[in-house]
Amino acid sequence: MTTARLYSGMQPSADSLQIGNYIGALLQWRDLQESYDAYFSVVDLHALTQPNDPAELREKTRRTAAQYIAAGIEPAKSTLYVQSHVPAHAELAWILGTLTGFGEAGRMTQFKDKSSRYGQDATSVGLFTYPVLMAADILLYQTTVVPVGDDQKQHIELTRDLAERFNARYGETFRVPMPMIQQETARIYDLQNPTAKMSKSADSDAGVLWLLDDPAATAKKIMRAVTDSEGAVRYDREQKPGVSNLLVIYAALSGRQIPSIEDEYSGRGYGDFKKGLADVVVSEFEPVRTRALELLADPAELDRVLAANADRADSVASSTLDTVYERVGLLRRR
Repeated sequence: MTTARLYSGMQPSADSLQIGNYIGALLQWRDLQESYDAYFSVVDLHALTQPNDPAELREKTRRTAAQYIAAGIEPAKSTLYVQSHVPAHAELAWILGTLTGFGEAGRMTQFKDKSSRYGQDATSVGLFTYPVLMAADILLYQTTVVPVGDDQKQHIELTRDLAERFNARYGETFRVPMPMIQQETARIYDLQNPTAKMSKSADSDAGVLWLLDDPAATAKKIMRAVTDSEGAVRYDREQKPGVSNLLVIYAALSGRQIPSIEDEYSGRGYGDFKKGLADVVVSEFEPVRTRALELLADPAELDRVLAANADRADSVASSTLDTVYERVGLLRRR
């Protein structure tokens, strides 16, 4: 393992993670923890930008952490913790907010999209400053690389700008991180609307493959996935988005190349292809599901593991924050 540090996280926004989270994030994280000093967080403070029932948020936070571990993120190897357990995240976000221009924050694509969709009165200041908190998450740990989807690239650019701005004004303090953008082939689309990215917040459950779903429900959704009338199993993202999406899932979970899968199902039709894919997905998900449910059956032990990891994260984060407070001229409590 190198000393290079890696940071990433996901919101606890659903009872279960979905296959896009698993392929696009967790499988990558599992491999990356072998070669980086990895920090993985359940970013529950970010989740507060949407309305939440308090008891449900706590449950979703535990369930998300359990799925991290069940998917192979090892608390003894990585630092896996809950964001709100480390107060320095919110404290550094305030400092960085004083260096962020109003127009700069307003240009963030995700904020513009959501505020135009829901209107200003339904858009919180927290959502506006979401990228600043994300910058604090990353910079606290002197992060070298941040694995993110392409839709988060703009937020990493802001993080880099804020790190450079702080360093120029107050002296060399933060490492300037680099984004590690996931490959386009790792992007998973909704099974019922294969032109839209699969999402935990999808309007319909029918197109989402949940990690904690019963195996029979998972197989049923795959068999009902939208394809086309051609009947040929081949990759063509523009002309055959449904079949192409299923091929990407098949390849990602089986470790095979798409042309090999196309050859196997040549002339066999979509029924056989979907059945084969369902077997692959269920086989991959079942041990993860079983382990996650075991962890959730003992919440006290899960909480103990998360607290121990939060202590490790807090020691690094507090050291960074102490330096920041000293540099900006705050009088520290003795």
